[in-house]
Amino acid sequence: MPAPDSTTPIPRIVIVGGGAGGLELATRLGDTLGRRGEAEVTLVERSRSHLWKPLLHQAAAGTLGIDDNALNYLAQSSWHHFKYRLGAMDGLDRARKQVLVAPTLDEQGREVTPRRAIGYDILVIAVGSQNNDFGTPGAARHAIALDTPDDARRFHRRLVDACIAANSQAEPLRPEQLKVVAVGSGATGVELVAELHNSMRVLAAYGLDRIDPERDIRLSLVEAAPRILPALSERLSAAAARELGKLGVEMHVGKRVTEVSATGVHTADGEFLPAELVVWAAGVKAADFLKDLDGLESNRINQLVVRPTLQTTRDDAVFALGDCAACPWPGRETNVPPRAQAAHQQASFLVGQIQRRLAGRALGEFRYRDAGSLVSLGEHSTVGSLMGGLSRGSMFVEGHFARFIYWSLYRMHLHALHGFWKTAFLTLARMISRTTEPQIKLH
Repeated sequence: MPAPDSTTPIPRIVIVGGGAGGLELATRLGDTLGRRGEAEVTLVERSRSHLWKPLLHQAAAGTLGIDDNALNYLAQSSWHHFKYRLGAMDGLDRARKQVLVAPTLDEQGREVTPRRAIGYDILVIAVGSQNNDFGTPGAARHAIALDTPDDARRFHRRLVDACIAANSQAEPLRPEQLKVVAVGSGATGVELVAELHNSMRVLAAYGLDRIDPERDIRLSLVEAAPRILPALSERLSAAAARELGKLGVEMHVGKRVTEVSATGVHTADGEFLPAELVVWAAGVKAADFLKDLDGLESNRINQLVVRPTLQTTRDDAVFALGDCAACPWPGRETNVPPRAQAAHQQASFLVGQIQRRLAGRALGEFRYRDAGSLVSLGEHSTVGSLMGGLSRGSMFVEGHFARFIYWSLYRMHLHALHGFWKTAFLTLARMISRTTEPQIKLH
């Protein structure tokens, strides 16, 4: 692509959302178009640092330190030739080609950044998804959704406080104390309870001598479908259920939650499950502001409807990727699933797609390649299925081999952000730190 002359304004590429897909796209476009001065690449993101979302269950359990694994957006933008703008998108003016950004406030309510508009020539919306409580009474007030690192921090603080309080009180434990219920048995719910099985026992061993983990701690999953992990294969679901059963996790399937209270959850069949901590992981939707966003087409869960080119159906200059995009999956009746691997593939695809658009060439069509599904079940166990390259159909995997592949996905994400050598150094540093640091973070 020829460099623009000094009299021609360079094209402005704005990416909204610094999750796995958005940050990878900003980094790769910055390293190419931004570094060569062929485009101005800007990332708009409401947070100051990035943590790979599949790690949130470990951060919530305390087995992974957020600050040790988070990436600062400002530093990344400096290293990789793009601009970072702090703020949350809350509107769009397609006629003026402007992203509308809400003001940012600090903890004291003071304004850090004002309301403003950021101009674009190409816009990529990659704001991910959030939990959908379907309006269930009490869910918004009493349950925690693991959407962001701040959610994980809040859950972990409450977990540690609950254990300290239980160990300090003179009276017997209340029915709900030291009981955790995860509503929804997708990957988030299943991985969280598996991780909590180990972390709560290690936490109790840190001098909390009045807590008997086998007697006092209870972990439960509640699922409206007939089995856990309903979106995955029956074989994978059965394998995960066996492993969770070995950990003593109670699985309540075929039960729909009708209310969440301060002391537990109520189900449609009249059962009450006491719980001190409730995690809502029963559904996802895109951000509410995407619904009818300046005339763009959206579906019932607020996802922007896109064509195979990843362009929105009503504006060629606006693309969407990841969980917030309703992307067709050729040969299937469903859209591309909201998974980290989909966001990674779409980000890689859009690097070339945007370069083709800037050069005036015809755009390609995205083809999702399902690499399978992996579910982490604690420190030593993972189950899943691999698709495509290693077998003609699917191959069931479990144990240490599956866990190795699970962590390889994270290394792929790091490689997209840092390159080979820095990723290798970070991997080595984290391996060393795991042998010298406590297993559970206490803050």
